Amino acid sequence: MTLTRQEINRKLFHLFALLMPAGIFYIPQIPGVSNVIPAILLAILLAAIAAVEKLRFRYPNINRIFQNRFSSLLRKEESGHLTGSTWLIASALICAVLFRNTPHISFMALTLFILGDAVAAIAGQSIGRIRIGKKSLEGSLACFLLCVMLFYGVFPYIPLLLDIWGGTVPGPIVFITSLAVTVFELVPLKITKHLIVNDNLAVPVIAGLFMKYLYPFFG
Repeated sequence: MTLTRQEINRKLFHLFALLMPAGIFYIPQIPGVSNVIPAILLAILLAAIAAVEKLRFRYPNINRIFQNRFSSLLRKEESGHLTGSTWLIASALICAVLFRNTPHISFMALTLFILGDAVAAIAGQSIGRIRIGKKSLEGSLACFLLCVMLFYGVFPYIPLLLDIWGGTVPGPIVFITSLAVTVFELVPLKITKHLIVNDNLAVPVIAGLFMKYLYPFFG
């Protein structure tokens, strides 16, 4: 595997997506702001992005302009399919709705995937030797280790984030959620033979569900 400048640019651009979990968690902290506001804002953003996607699929000239403008950020298969960013915005919207009363879960789930996916791709393409499908064991190990690091070395120090959980994430949740992010980032989630759920959509939601339903047992 070879790490390309395109993949580096793509993952650096995806770091802007961290604004979504930050907004989901901190916007409702503003006095008088409802916890449904992040979902409304994300729905508006998704509708706008979906409109752009529809236009470029319908009109080849618009798609060519789109491809030329964002060629350094797009993968080849995204020329005729939804971009990963669109799927990620949809995932953030689902998280904002599902975990509207526990926005810290949305924050952690989305952050784990955004950074874990980036590290997996960069490590896999730069030092990956053991192939697992289109990805690598080294990339997956990097993803898992980063997730654990975030749980222990970052999330407890983010203001207000874990106050509801007493300032820490229980160890079993750290391990199981980190493993879930790693596995579902690595292995495509197949509903049927021809229906595969995009990992940008699936992984944050799955990670959030693990945290939500495991906490009553380990919290």
